Amino acid sequence: MTTPPSLLVEGLAFAYPDGHQALYGVDLRIERGERVALLGPNGAGKTTLALHLNGIHTAGRGRVAVGGLAVEKANLREIRRRVGIVFQDPDDQLFMPTVGEDVAFGPANFGVSGPALRERVDNALATVGMAEHRDRSPLHLSGGQRRRVALATVLACEPEILVLDEPSSNLDPVARRELADVLLGLGTTILMVTHDLPYAVALCPRSVVIDDGVVVADGPTRDLLADPDLLRRHRLELPYGFTLTQTGAYSSGGAG
Repeated sequence: MTTPPSLLVEGLAFAYPDGHQALYGVDLRIERGERVALLGPNGAGKTTLALHLNGIHTAGRGRVAVGGLAVEKANLREIRRRVGIVFQDPDDQLFMPTVGEDVAFGPANFGVSGPALRERVDNALATVGMAEHRDRSPLHLSGGQRRRVALATVLACEPEILVLDEPSSNLDPVARRELADVLLGLGTTILMVTHDLPYAVALCPRSVVIDDGVVVADGPTRDLLADPDLLRRHRLELPYGFTLTQTGAYSSGGAG
């Protein structure tokens, strides 16, 4: 029996109540373990697409499936376990008195308890390099540390796919690298919504460009970023001094 992909989007169309058509028939398939960047200008439909993955938005036409399970009302509890969204602002995700309690909240809500819950918390914090901060308040952590704890809160639910919303925003160079190291060590499927093109090429072998509610390009990240006409048409811009390297990392005048 063939293993279903982590994410399958077929013919997805969506309009907001005010009549604005945000998506016009999006098709996207992401296999298990893939790391894919979702690129595009503001207003392109990136966030609208991401919010369909866990049922916050409901398709006007087409279908979405996560790990073979249709995103529909009857499946929403399991879908929201399978789709782990890490928000751009970790303060939207961290609200408990301690780091450990924040990480435990999600799996506890899905019925995990006792030693199994403690193991989930231990494993998630170890994965993001924050185990020693278990009993600290998230308010006392740096921005990069809070971002990694927010990631741990999602990893503790053992999701099928991680959706990262601008994961590198407002991080200093060291925190960017530390988060990248964590993400590169995961075997989890990742969809990264970002305007940070250097981060995309460093972390995601494949990128999908969406503009005006449709997919306009899908291919190796390095190839897409090496196409100046594509970038110009869809209002994407590389940082000044950016150069692609042979390793998939980036250099940009010491900004990396």
